[in-house]
Amino acid sequence: MPAALITGIGGQDGSILAGQLAEQGMTVHGLVRASELADAQIRLSSAVTLHVGDLTDGDRVSGLVDDVAPAEIYNLAGITSVRYSWDHPVETGEVTGLAAASVFAAALRLQETTGRAVRVLQPSSAEIFGHAARVPQDETTPIAPASPYGAAKAYAHFMAASYRILGLHVATCILYNHESPLRSDAFVTRKITAAAARIAHDGAGTLTLGDLSVRRDWGWAEDYVDAMVRATRHTAADDFVVATGETHSVAEFAAAALRRVGIDDWERYVRTDAALVRPSDAPQQVGDASKARRELGWAPTVGFDELVGRMVDHDVALLAGSA
Repeated sequence: MPAALITGIGGQDGSILAGQLAEQGMTVHGLVRASELADAQIRLSSAVTLHVGDLTDGDRVSGLVDDVAPAEIYNLAGITSVRYSWDHPVETGEVTGLAAASVFAAALRLQETTGRAVRVLQPSSAEIFGHAARVPQDETTPIAPASPYGAAKAYAHFMAASYRILGLHVATCILYNHESPLRSDAFVTRKITAAAARIAHDGAGTLTLGDLSVRRDWGWAEDYVDAMVRATRHTAADDFVVATGETHSVAEFAAAALRRVGIDDWERYVRTDAALVRPSDAPQQVGDASKARRELGWAPTVGFDELVGRMVDHDVALLAGSA
């Protein structure tokens, strides 16, 4: 059976991807930090082989690629919080940006040594576009990041294109916001759904947010992981925007979450705090996934209200002790 290596396998996308690839009959290996090993062991199937290491350890990454000899590599590890990236810009650059080059270099060496093609997926982000003047954004939108996270992702994005020139199949998916119950509550979406469940459970409480007017293109994480697999296996390595093409505000997300638990007057429960507002945030991000639809045969399957509802239902079940 062909092998796949997933860095960041313990995260939302990595966990979903591991399940999808295992169901397809692939032998799945994953790289996790020592601090994340216990959680990954709980979350992932015993069929997945976990390897402890840090993505910034180039020798460790190279050795692991040689040992596993994967047909597919999904480099999903990295800093995922824009806010965190401002507090830790150097770490973000090393983990999310520079480390990607180590993965590409290891994959190319394996390919040259074995004479067997190695396919790599590098997840990019809508944050590489920064405050894009063009709405919606597509693969030709100028890359102009406005945060350390966006800059690190942009570096990895450009390096992917560089390694294509050397003959390595490196596809990138420019991912817009994608959610599931596996999201950490450090993300505003999970913060909202967990608060909605708690308010319904307790019959009281509030939810404190930053700028309610910020608009994002939110999709279902399993759909986006499917796009990553399709891009990896596509005939030609290329860049693909993965998005729904619809935007909703943070206020709309909160309203939908509270509606799911039977609360229509959502404004009563929501507070705003200027300290939570990020000046670097683009007021609107929305992607044009026409290329992915056309070339990959991909399309989102879960709409906004259902996405929010599934996350809320999960958090309700957690509080009820049945999840």
